[in-house]
Amino acid sequence: MWEDRLARDLESEIRKIPLIDPHSHIDPLRATASSLDDILGYHYYTELAHSAGMEQGPLAADFEPRERARAILGHMERIDNTAQYGWFLDIARSFLAFKGDRITQRDADQLWDAAQRCMSQPDWEEQVFRRSNLECVFLTNQFDDPLEGFDTSRYVPCLRTDDLVFHLDTGQVRQRLASVTGVEVGCLAELIEAFGKLFAHFQNHGARACAISLPPDFIPTPVEQGDLDRLLERSRLDGALAADERGVLARGVFWSLATCCREFQLPFDLMIGVNRRVYRGGVYQGQDLFDQRTSLIQYTELFNAFPDVTFPVSVLSSGQNQELVSYSWIFPNVVTNGHWWYSNIPAYIEVDSRARLQAVPKTKQIGYYSDAYRLEFVLPKYNMYRHVLARVLADDFVRAGVYNEHQAIEFARLLLRDNARRIFQV
Repeated sequence: MWEDRLARDLESEIRKIPLIDPHSHIDPLRATASSLDDILGYHYYTELAHSAGMEQGPLAADFEPRERARAILGHMERIDNTAQYGWFLDIARSFLAFKGDRITQRDADQLWDAAQRCMSQPDWEEQVFRRSNLECVFLTNQFDDPLEGFDTSRYVPCLRTDDLVFHLDTGQVRQRLASVTGVEVGCLAELIEAFGKLFAHFQNHGARACAISLPPDFIPTPVEQGDLDRLLERSRLDGALAADERGVLARGVFWSLATCCREFQLPFDLMIGVNRRVYRGGVYQGQDLFDQRTSLIQYTELFNAFPDVTFPVSVLSSGQNQELVSYSWIFPNVVTNGHWWYSNIPAYIEVDSRARLQAVPKTKQIGYYSDAYRLEFVLPKYNMYRHVLARVLADDFVRAGVYNEHQAIEFARLLLRDNARRIFQV
């Protein structure tokens, strides 16, 4: 019982640490949910309900939102063993005054009405921010987002670059880039000019990172200027590039982005290994999976070429965690970053955290991020992580005599706030 009391005491203190959440998909102009539909519409619930037998009909845009919530709740008893159900129960208890032990379809009306009452309050966003003990949360901004109308010290912009790397050969993306930079890209010099203006714009609006999600087969290497000039000019003229040519162009654009990260001193978040549209019949955002063919050996040239760029790295599978630990152990510019997607359940977080906490310098770890689409999800997700973290610190550090309780809590402070504050300069 001593161990349990120790973990609970640590968790209680860890919950007092203000959070810097370094990755989310929150819209700062609509940060909180406006109804229960916004909560249950999170892809984890739609994909789990669909996997457990729910038809996709209730997910149609014109389906009545209250009835959609009822349909998803109708499948809750089939997924009440999952961590994601635990998040929802935590939201209901923390924000909607739910007092029960289990949530079923019978609670649909009560929860819907409670959500309407709470979420319609004019200070609801402020309430959620305060209850979540949030200091700031990072956004995911498309390169042509206006970055206006919100407090960038609270909602920190982050330049997401997937479209630039993988779709610059399309007319639509080139036109979007030209509209925000005034540069029609047709050669490497023009690409660097456009990126320079783009990075300056983002940095002037408080951006603290650049980020990208990368497929399993991507291998970042430099591209000869002549080859890149030729592909950029061809894409400007007709956009008709073969698949292998698009791959070369993607590598060249990615390398140029890394160069800009060095020039503007921005960390480059790499989210590695997602294979898109594996389950083509899946619900929206419930189609992508990881791919075991991915290895960080594909990124060694990048890490070696840019020693002065910090690369916070997320991997999609727990199975790749040992490789990430080893790279962070050796490379000064590689940082472990959160527990992403399919690794974001307690069983994997605990194993992966133990390895990171025992092997990687403590100043080189970003413990967690919410990946949330609504602010209400920050609290339950971090509660899950803090619960696991407290247990690992209790077992592996305090009981083992490595740290006393105060030192263990300070370690947690690095993981939850101070490392992110230093690495991203917020």
